[in-house]
Amino acid sequence: MFTGRRVECAALDQLIGALRAGESRTLLVRGEPGVGKTALLEQLAERATGCRVTRAAGVQSEMELAFAGLHQLCLPMLGRAGRLPVPQREALLTAFGLSSGPAPDRFLIGLGVLGLLSDAAEERPLLCLIDDQQWLDRASKQVLAFVARRLDAESVGMVFGVRDPGPELGGLPELVVGGLPDADARALLASVLTAPLDTRVQDQIVAETRGNPLALMEIPRGLTPAELAGGYGLPTVVLPWGGVEDRLRDRMGKLPAETRLLLLLAAADPTGDPALVWRAAACLGIPPEAAGPAVEADLAELDVRVRFRHPLVRSVAYQSGSRPQRREVHRALVAATDEASDPDRRAWHRAQAAAGPDEDVATELERSAGRARTRGGATAEAAFLWRAVTLTIDPVRRAGRALAAAQAEAKAGAFDVAVDLLTLAEAGPLDELQHAHCELLRAQLAFATNRGRDASPLLVTAATRLEAIDADLSGATYLQALSAAMFAGRLAEPAGDSATVARAARTAPRPVRSHPARALLLDGLAGLFTRGYEACLPALRRAVAAFDAGIPAEEQLPSLWLVCVAALQLWDDERWDALSRRYVDLARETGALSELPLALSMRAHVLLFAGELTTAASMVDEVAAAAEATGSRIAPYGAMALAALRGSPAEALPLIEAATTDLQQRGEGVGISAAELATALLRNGLGHYREAMAAAEQAAGHPGDLGIANWATVELVEAAERSGEHDVALDAQRRLAEVTDVTGTDWALGVAARAGALLAHGEDADRLYRESITRLGRTRLRTDLARAHLLYGEWLRRERRRVEARRQLRTAHELLETIGMAAFAERAGRELAATGETARKRTVPVTTGLTAQENQIARLARDGLSNPEIGSRLYISARTVQYHLRKVFSKLGISSRRQLDQVLP
Repeated sequence: MFTGRRVECAALDQLIGALRAGESRTLLVRGEPGVGKTALLEQLAERATGCRVTRAAGVQSEMELAFAGLHQLCLPMLGRAGRLPVPQREALLTAFGLSSGPAPDRFLIGLGVLGLLSDAAEERPLLCLIDDQQWLDRASKQVLAFVARRLDAESVGMVFGVRDPGPELGGLPELVVGGLPDADARALLASVLTAPLDTRVQDQIVAETRGNPLALMEIPRGLTPAELAGGYGLPTVVLPWGGVEDRLRDRMGKLPAETRLLLLLAAADPTGDPALVWRAAACLGIPPEAAGPAVEADLAELDVRVRFRHPLVRSVAYQSGSRPQRREVHRALVAATDEASDPDRRAWHRAQAAAGPDEDVATELERSAGRARTRGGATAEAAFLWRAVTLTIDPVRRAGRALAAAQAEAKAGAFDVAVDLLTLAEAGPLDELQHAHCELLRAQLAFATNRGRDASPLLVTAATRLEAIDADLSGATYLQALSAAMFAGRLAEPAGDSATVARAARTAPRPVRSHPARALLLDGLAGLFTRGYEACLPALRRAVAAFDAGIPAEEQLPSLWLVCVAALQLWDDERWDALSRRYVDLARETGALSELPLALSMRAHVLLFAGELTTAASMVDEVAAAAEATGSRIAPYGAMALAALRGSPAEALPLIEAATTDLQQRGEGVGISAAELATALLRNGLGHYREAMAAAEQAAGHPGDLGIANWATVELVEAAERSGEHDVALDAQRRLAEVTDVTGTDWALGVAARAGALLAHGEDADRLYRESITRLGRTRLRTDLARAHLLYGEWLRRERRRVEARRQLRTAHELLETIGMAAFAERAGRELAATGETARKRTVPVTTGLTAQENQIARLARDGLSNPEIGSRLYISARTVQYHLRKVFSKLGISSRRQLDQVLP
């Protein structure tokens, strides 16, 4: 290694030192082609004594084979897969084609890889070297980036050789590798010269290559001493890699024809298996002696593995072949590849060998796409299908395959590519079902990219077309349309608001295969916007009861967000609790991590109403972790509500303001209502009733925002009455009663009684407050109960019934402090002081010094979760969990998990 690389070598030594100290590190070794990234990775491997080293390298011709790069990296450790949690193990083995099962979520695969690397590092530090990351398949890129961002205390190092990090690796630590310093560049150039070189020519080479090592070594080769001496053989401008490619091409052009064909064959095979290459070479009549000139020219080795001296050599070897020659070598590889053990790679070679449209090859590619789909490789599925499209001449089949490829790209998150393929499909002859699927996919793409501003009318169009073709899919699509309209809320397009979608959904056909509960759910939810609350209650109740009783998981999970909204609209706290818990459990058990942020957000709200703010805070943190891990852009619904209940303007207001701006841009109107509700809740707690009333009026003015509008109306009654706006409060109380009176649950009637008491006088007010406390006391909703005690105590003090007021205010203060509703607790304390009694401060166990992540891990451990279970929830390894628990024990002065219950509130 040249002395000018001291900085780079020091960075590598620092990384190795961190691994040996039990820490994890990620590093991007970044630079242009030929600058020496691969050499630095080799140097790192040599210096990593005492570490286990595993490798992967991207290969251009293998970019469309899902998880190919990941399989390279993990293969030496797959014997440890049995130690992983079952869902992670099954996801990983299915992705690698080593077991069968449903297509796994790629984030679950990522957790499996994280666990596998962490387990391997238990014995000794693990160093993962990933070269030519730009040529890895997309699925491997996504999983490796997921893992790299979650390393913490596993003694795992991940080092990537990259040209440009791209979005997957953006923001990770980088070691930028430039050209060699002048002295080292000259030394390297001198080492490859066969004759003395004119100083001016030497200066020109060093300057124009910018010290790029590969360029310095390649440019002089193939030039005569005379050409070098005078500089006549040098190109006018030497690009760092373009000029190198030209030189490599020239050098290969001077090799014997059979050697060039052998290099082309080796470049077309991504496996590096010499036995396979020589079997294919035999098909082409290439003798073993053909390898000699390539080895002597220092271009490639065909030994235990087939290796090119540099990835650029492989690229040039392949690109230098004519199209007929490339097809010829791919045909040879088809003949040499075992169909039973590697059918997908064989199919890919067949496709590359095809000179034009070929239905047999296209059909085989479709079969490969199906296998890729079962392994969770949506990207590879799309690649196989796209190649099948190019080989299909029949317009009907071509359109159908383009549609299937578009669906696969959408599943993989490649929305722009999906739109292009969808356009291609729509240009061909499609039957009614395919037309409907096109419309459905276009609508789903709209919802995925801008949260439904345009999606709901498109989904309605698709659902309408599907009515006569596929009743079950039509009903499911109407539910999606209603969901999209509800998310868009006040920002929905006129043709796609909830009422318009609900009217269209009245024509939805009865289900044929799917569970009837989904039809009941659609009928009930649509009825809220068309027939009125009371008329749709029976259907909603039956639907919620059916889901609560249990229907197949694959039908239940996509609908559970709407089912929880329905339970909330029914004021059924028992079923809201049970269904939200099941929503989270199902998302975790099935590996539906893309669904998990929404499920966690719903569950956090249940916990907030139950007064379990500490547990809810952990859930909110988990929402953020899940959203970051999966790339979800879910609004911070739970975080806003939590900050409002805690009563901290410094925490709540910046969060609400930032969320509102983002939600406006995304077209997510229901989130704006949630932000307004959080503002009203915060302001009521602080006693800023005018500001609370303004925010609550805004949120309550959008009754289509189910759940939120009801809660906002409750806040409006209190804020308006306290502001002296009796008519506003009375109107809000009447609207609330229209819903609560027909619902008849203790939650609904308890909240209604509390609101009515605010507007009543004398015995009527006293009776309503007592009814509210009695009814809410029979629910799990401690926040509403605590506020009922507070309002009753405030009223009693104004009625000069001090002894009774103290009793209610004392209860309210204790409840609110225990829950963590600081602003409401202070309000109760002020009222209590006005009666002549000082509120006693609750003694809270000290957890000072714990970081947010340590606090979260400690609480999950206190609740009985194992390290692997905690790791799965927080997207970290079990070893990192143990590392943080050791720090927790030290900070809290305890020695075991059993003691966490004593020191955590």
